[in-house]
Amino acid sequence: MNVTVVTEGLQFPEGPVALSDGSVLVVEIQRGTLTRVAEDGTQSIVAELGGGPNGAALGPDGQCYICNNGGFEWHKARDGRVFPGAQPADYTGGRIERVNLETGAVETLYEACEGERLKGPNDLVFDQAGGFWFTDHGKTRPRTRDQTGVFYAAADGSRIEEVIFPMQAPNGIGLSPDEKTLYVAETPTGRLWAYAIASPGALDVSVPRRMLAQRPDFHMFDSLAVDALGHVCVATLITGGITSHSPDGSGLEFFAMPDVLTTNIAFGGEGLQTAYITLSSTGKLVKATWPTPGLRLNFQT
Repeated sequence: MNVTVVTEGLQFPEGPVALSDGSVLVVEIQRGTLTRVAEDGTQSIVAELGGGPNGAALGPDGQCYICNNGGFEWHKARDGRVFPGAQPADYTGGRIERVNLETGAVETLYEACEGERLKGPNDLVFDQAGGFWFTDHGKTRPRTRDQTGVFYAAADGSRIEEVIFPMQAPNGIGLSPDEKTLYVAETPTGRLWAYAIASPGALDVSVPRRMLAQRPDFHMFDSLAVDALGHVCVATLITGGITSHSPDGSGLEFFAMPDVLTTNIAFGGEGLQTAYITLSSTGKLVKATWPTPGLRLNFQT
């Protein structure tokens, strides 16, 4: 697969959001910003968020919703690559934020659910009803790790509910084209789970969750995107690339990328045929022509 660098020098980019003007929004987790990357690779700061902005998605109001994980300790390898670590000393909790793309104004929508603080919100996806599912990846400390799950929330800040608990560091999240299935990737287990949806924000508990096809090698999973045919494309850590899963769970295909921390994929461009992929440890946003068109997200411009 021919991969082209859109821009580099980003500080651990994730959460790409392709816009209609050809630019791409990314979060820079280490820098604490929401950043716009123009078609020519020029970078400009949209908003200063602090903490650890992670997942990003456009909502029904045209604003950008952010999963902020609260930050990491950072480690730099001898070759210059950057890696996230444990919960930082200045950590105060995770949160869901909303950014006005015209003004850069930031507001916090959620910091807790039923009295329990959010730990490390990671990724989110909006459904047709205008609500959003999001994962809480949790935080790691020297000898302990958070138990976390998956939430559903209203875009106006009026409702939040923990729908799935517990999971092992849930990360990427997405919806099938008919929105009858919720996909959730677990990072340390390297598993991709499928849950039947009964209605917006509610699972069909009569249907057991399914595990889609497993890779045989050691790997971890990060964020994901769904293509127009329903394949679930999951950013894959350690082996470095994108793993595309068949929607029936029977098989998979792997597309290698030049970074062990290949963390996110999003579709944009003409016909949604371009995959924008974040190579986080090397600070790059790259693009490639994907074999199948992407699935248009509900509020994608």
